[in-house]
Amino acid sequence: MQITYQFRLYPTPKQEQLMIRTLRLCQKLYNRAKEQRDTAYTQEGKTVTYAMQQDELPAFKKEFPEYKAVHSQVLQDCLRRLDDAYQRFFRGEAGFPHYKSADRYLSFTYPQPGAVAKTLAHEGSVYLSKIGWVRMHAHRPFDRANVTQINVKRYADGWMANIGVKLAAVEAGQSVDAAVGIDVGLRMFAALSDETKVDNPRHLRRAEKRLRRAQRRLSRKQRGSCNRQKAKRKVAKIHQKVARQRNDFLHKQSYRIVMKHDLIAVEQLKVKNMLRNRRLSKSIADAGWRKFMTYLSYKAERQGKRFVQVPAHGTSQTCICGADVPKTLAIRLHECKRCGWVQDRDIVSAKVILQRALKISA
Repeated sequence: MQITYQFRLYPTPKQEQLMIRTLRLCQKLYNRAKEQRDTAYTQEGKTVTYAMQQDELPAFKKEFPEYKAVHSQVLQDCLRRLDDAYQRFFRGEAGFPHYKSADRYLSFTYPQPGAVAKTLAHEGSVYLSKIGWVRMHAHRPFDRANVTQINVKRYADGWMANIGVKLAAVEAGQSVDAAVGIDVGLRMFAALSDETKVDNPRHLRRAEKRLRRAQRRLSRKQRGSCNRQKAKRKVAKIHQKVARQRNDFLHKQSYRIVMKHDLIAVEQLKVKNMLRNRRLSKSIADAGWRKFMTYLSYKAERQGKRFVQVPAHGTSQTCICGADVPKTLAIRLHECKRCGWVQDRDIVSAKVILQRALKISA
């Protein structure tokens, strides 16, 4: 399995200018490559592939010498991003790729850092080809020998290095001493089959007042002015803080659940489809259900635990005894007429999820 560590970078002013220049050149290359693909298809009916554009890079760098200041693999990764965007569109997973503005192209990647032997040779720094040694605060230990890629990303408050590390697979244990079913929701973030509940922190809702004020100030600034750029950064910082609060909450909750249980059962939710609900889309996105499932999955795999997803159909309309107990969202109490079970509907749903998971994994 592969895991990504995120560490803060502290570039010098000169290094930061080189990193910003790398971003701008990659953004222009991305847009040029997209224009080439679109033009070839609309005018000649031909498809331009990643391999064709990669083969043209040496000639492109001769025509535009400024691109010699960017590592060749960074440029190749830029073209690969565009190709991945088209492939996702053809598979129906995303919309048609758009041209990238300077505010939308915020990272560049070294896909093979092992090619540079000194990339992570020194503690407290990382070597970025064509940029130099950049100070890095590695607050967690990681296996420097198995680094697969290094992604450098610009945030509203600085730079981060996302370091991908390949880890040995851990075989999941066969014994299940402690199992838990999890039912996610909006009133409560999650209900567990052991009858505990996790409050929904609603990070975005709490920040909406500050966000509205910052966005109003931004709307009054003249386009292209320095004041507008400052106001835009303030809005970005608020969004960034909300995202980090959400990630911190999801990481802590998923870690706590995984460390306490040998089998973790959840529903197979189609969150992308659920986000089409205009009334609930903001609350669903704020809860971060998809990320929570991802964190549970990789943490369970890393710890040798079992992660099981069960069909979501009927988990809230079924009793543990198997009887159908139909109820609307307004009804928060589960009352089964067959077995007489009376309990909070979310707790019962979590128990039904666990029951289904145990049958699947038996």
